Amino acid sequence: MKSLPLRPAGVLLLCLLLVGAVMPFPASGQTAMPFPQVNIGLNQAEDPERVAVVLEIFLLLTVLSLAPAILVMVTSFTRLVVVLSILRQAMGTQQMPPNQVVIGLAIFLTMFIMQPVAAEINTRALQPYLARQIPFSEALEQAAQPLRIFMSRQTREKDIALFVEISKTERPKSIHDVSTMVLIPSFIISELKTAFQIAFLLYIPFLIIDMIVASVLLSMGMMMLPPVMISLPFKIILFVLADGWNLIIGSLVRSFG
Repeated sequence: MKSLPLRPAGVLLLCLLLVGAVMPFPASGQTAMPFPQVNIGLNQAEDPERVAVVLEIFLLLTVLSLAPAILVMVTSFTRLVVVLSILRQAMGTQQMPPNQVVIGLAIFLTMFIMQPVAAEINTRALQPYLARQIPFSEALEQAAQPLRIFMSRQTREKDIALFVEISKTERPKSIHDVSTMVLIPSFIISELKTAFQIAFLLYIPFLIIDMIVASVLLSMGMMMLPPVMISLPFKIILFVLADGWNLIIGSLVRSFG
């Protein structure tokens, strides 16, 4: 006899039956197993401070869910990960080092670079808020100041002027008058431009090696042999002999001043 395929509703019913089969049922004359009852409702709060604490918890969970995006937008992570990714492409090593290593290295370098900013946020905002010396709104303002100073030092005036013009806001008199919503995208495109400038300089020596290897193979009549296959060992040995990781990581960290 040909078996019929089970539909999703049939699978669910089968699971319920199996669960009911393995659960012990009370014998006759015994009291039935009590089932919990869940009620969801809105009642009037007697203590306003409890409502404020609940709202702060919801806000904290929201910030934690957006933490990766915040890490990319307001820290040095963008420049680091772009340069390291383009370096891997310039060497022609395909997926070596793998993405996990590149992203992990960028994260730890970001933590190293942003350590003074984090320490200042901890001193000016977090510790006074935990000690209940300042309210939550003032703590947010105090925490934003070190980040704004860091971003403003890495942002070009041309990029800030672009977003000020797009937002049609009043021209700021100084960097302190620039709103955070204008400063963040300006900082992002400035970081991307700087990252591509560094990547262009990294590409040049590897490109020269590719051109030399291709010219030698062409002069020897080996047109069917891929030049990338021959130039890869030379690029790796050049990178190792020049202590490339030390130079590149040192230059990236020092580029943030």
